[in-house]
Amino acid sequence: MTEISLADAAEITRTGDVWIFRGHSPADRAIQTMTNSPVNHVGMAIVLDDLPPLMWHAELGKSLRDHWTGGFHRGVQLHDLKDAVALWSSRYGQRAWLRQLGKPVTRDMEDAVLKTVARLDGTPFPSTSRLASRWIRGRIPLPGRSGGDIESVYCAEVVALTYGAMGLLPRRRKPNWYDPGRFWSGDDLDLADGYALGEEISVRS
Repeated sequence: MTEISLADAAEITRTGDVWIFRGHSPADRAIQTMTNSPVNHVGMAIVLDDLPPLMWHAELGKSLRDHWTGGFHRGVQLHDLKDAVALWSSRYGQRAWLRQLGKPVTRDMEDAVLKTVARLDGTPFPSTSRLASRWIRGRIPLPGRSGGDIESVYCAEVVALTYGAMGLLPRRRKPNWYDPGRFWSGDDLDLADGYALGEEISVRS
């Protein structure tokens, strides 16, 4: 597996690339066990014009400035990518990998990304029980529950909603069907229009 520095990874990452994280805390292990996945967090790179690379993801912390609102809040956030990866590595003890889209996204896809950021930024991260409930409902729809609300949203759901808006994911799958492991190469993630994610690149920070 290729390994590169965070500085080099930030230089080559582009909009739509996926960043995957694995930690060892009890919460990290719980997510990995519940989803039968080797990873517990996922975010998406947004790289537009002369802006620095940004990380689009959902998390419980609020120690980094959200670049969409300019403030500090929990939940769905748009962070400086290098700051976010460094924080997840140093404070949260997470190992990071980058998976790149095989070809550039279109201008229409970029517009869809920005509309999704405007819609979701600041949406709360769910409690552990609600996270489990949303993920389970993505696989076993419960009577009288549509699962379509966005009162709260977790990390893989944010990426899936954004990929869906970009036209990359099949409509037959609900966003809450996805978990971080679905974006790991060990799973089979079918993307539309000839897009595909490359193998993991280990990132050292």
